[in-house]
Amino acid sequence: MHTRRHALGLLASAVPFALVSPALAQVADNMSRTTAYAFSFPGLDGGDIRLVANSGKPILIVNTASLCGYTPQYTGLQELWTRYGPRGLLIVGVPANDFGGQEPGGAAEIIKTAHDGYHVGFPLAAKTVVKGPNAHPFYKWAALQRPAEQPRWNFHKYLVGRDGTIKGGFATAMEPTDPRIIAAIEKELAGE
Repeated sequence: MHTRRHALGLLASAVPFALVSPALAQVADNMSRTTAYAFSFPGLDGGDIRLVANSGKPILIVNTASLCGYTPQYTGLQELWTRYGPRGLLIVGVPANDFGGQEPGGAAEIIKTAHDGYHVGFPLAAKTVVKGPNAHPFYKWAALQRPAEQPRWNFHKYLVGRDGTIKGGFATAMEPTDPRIIAAIEKELAGE
């Protein structure tokens, strides 16, 4: 009996994923064809931040936190917003408490940090889960698109291109005004 189970296990591991679980393969295939424009975030101050409203333009999506050593990156994000927002760049800050419990407060505390502390003018989502099984659908989709570039801490940046696909994932430690991020944004704004 043990050898039969072993043989069946080996056979199952050799069968392509799509044959083992067609339903899961279909979900993965549909998610791979989906663009970022299919998603929206509840806004911190109400309403929805619908990414489709920025269709054809680049979007920088950043998971943020108020009590993080990287929170001063709000300054660089605001600089990008001031410089490139009028040219079509949308920046969405996505407050999350997933890393180190560094976004423990509610909307009032998030607003106090972002607006009062850093004078943020770009849209902020309501506090959102960005990792794990309860992650926001955008982050689940992004994980399928760029498995090696998932957020590992606060202030991870995804650049969504004009076609709605992810053009780059930028690690936490990379400042928003890093020349590599600026070059990627300018390339998308130019339609290259």
